[in-house]
Amino acid sequence: MEFNIENPLTNLHDFNDSLFLVESDHMISENYLKTLKTRDFHLSLRREALSSILLISCNYDPFLSYLAANYLDRFLSSQEMPQPKPWMLRLLAISCISLAAKMTKTEFNLTDFQGRGGDEGLIFDTQTIQRMEYLILGALKWRMRSITPFSFLCFFISLFQLNEPPSIIQALKARATEIIFKAQNDIKLLEFKPSIISASALLSASHELFPLQFTTFKNAILNCSYVNKENMFQCYNVILKQEIVMDIGYDDESEIDTLSSSDTPVNVLDRRFSSSTESDKTSGATITTTDTSTTATTTQLSPNTNPNPPPPQPERDNKRRKIATGYCNNHRIQLSQTQQKC
Repeated sequence: MEFNIENPLTNLHDFNDSLFLVESDHMISENYLKTLKTRDFHLSLRREALSSILLISCNYDPFLSYLAANYLDRFLSSQEMPQPKPWMLRLLAISCISLAAKMTKTEFNLTDFQGRGGDEGLIFDTQTIQRMEYLILGALKWRMRSITPFSFLCFFISLFQLNEPPSIIQALKARATEIIFKAQNDIKLLEFKPSIISASALLSASHELFPLQFTTFKNAILNCSYVNKENMFQCYNVILKQEIVMDIGYDDESEIDTLSSSDTPVNVLDRRFSSSTESDKTSGATITTTDTSTTATTTQLSPNTNPNPPPPQPERDNKRRKIATGYCNNHRIQLSQTQQKC
């Protein structure tokens, strides 16, 4: 069955209950999050791998990059990096993108993913990439239909009961989508459930586009039985505080250790692949490989606050008109056809 990042569990009858019940299975571990917060070396590895994913897949649907990054975090969360060398980071990035492309049925050739991102000299054969893919599948327990914040957008928008033209509702969704894309790089948000990130992104977008209705939207989400209010407040405030930049760039924080030159992509994966158990393949999933700025007013939320945002300023009015009339078509991030109307 084709995977839709906004509707990952189409085979389940009670869509909303099912998503909220199993979303924790698609999150990173607490140990991994603690490691990223306390060890600069591991944080640097993640940044480098994410940067590779974005550079390699820059010509594809942004949802493809997001899904690949999701696989990356979940893989690193379940086990140590096989070898912390530059070629391993690139191989991991290419394999995550390849898996994401197969899940979303994106037409691609493995040669499309190689020779990009500044490491043109690192070219991997199909068998090497396939072995890395199986390592990722095993680490993720074949749970490739990732539940992400995008999976909850339509549900939360439905709670707002908007009587607005479809273009306005789609603009709200598009703005929340942009916030979710950019939030993936912030490790502070990795601790929150996808549903909480989705609700917080929508609140941030609604405060920007519908400031006079913000309190109504906030109460609609807080009254939802699936939402942990304390976590939502914390996540919303993190999103407001994070610095959003148009392009992603990282300073070199640590130098990757140089290991023995005998550790090549093939023999390292041979050791890792041979140690994997056959039980990793018992799922029904089948994977094949082919060769082929306006400054916005922010409102901090807490359990004891009842924010009443000020009326929109002229700059905000201009921004709202821009978003309502052409945001989805003109913005730097092109939304894919996988987006559904809410």
